[in-house]
Amino acid sequence: MNIVEYPDRDLLAMGLADALASELKNCLLVHPSASFVVPGGTTPGPIFDSLCAADLDWSRVNVMLSDERWVPEDHDRSNAKLLKDRLFQSRAAQAKFVPFYRDGQTPEQASPALSEQLADQMPISLLLLGMGADMHTASLFPGAVGLDTMLADDAPLVVPVSVAGQEPRISFSGPALAGAMAKHLVIYGSEKRAALERAEGLDPVEAPIKAVMSGLTVHWAE
Repeated sequence: MNIVEYPDRDLLAMGLADALASELKNCLLVHPSASFVVPGGTTPGPIFDSLCAADLDWSRVNVMLSDERWVPEDHDRSNAKLLKDRLFQSRAAQAKFVPFYRDGQTPEQASPALSEQLADQMPISLLLLGMGADMHTASLFPGAVGLDTMLADDAPLVVPVSVAGQEPRISFSGPALAGAMAKHLVIYGSEKRAALERAEGLDPVEAPIKAVMSGLTVHWAE
């Protein structure tokens, strides 16, 4: 795990956007397409604002979310809505989006077909993750029902997630995320940095971010 520190969050957003664009360009030099997995939530918005203008062949980039709340794509809690508002703008409007949400189905019903559909996108070319202060990443939460099976080597690519008090979710599994060719994590503030450092000494069931730490580049600003 390598930690890159930035003087402030604005410079982090610009610097990380440049790094992601460079890695996508390099991938497209040797592969017909690139699979790019990104987080939802509030953290990546400024990064997407910079990245969307990157001069690369976005039509060959297949964008997926690391996880999704099981709500329609026009819902305010939808991660897909964030991507449409912040990433799929400017040049990046040409990217191909691979959504998780299936109207009329539950995450349990949709996940087997999604795992089969996404198999040709594996391994993930480029992965960007966020992390909570509880050391969760994607929708792999400490205490989630069946977390040990979501992290197991034989886990399917995507898994349904149930967390008390929240909407049903669907998420890439631990091994699907860990197998990415390039992995980046963005975190802000001393609390999350301390949590990340604490996670190094814990089991992935206690700190799911531990499952993806090998080869991970962390981008941090206060």
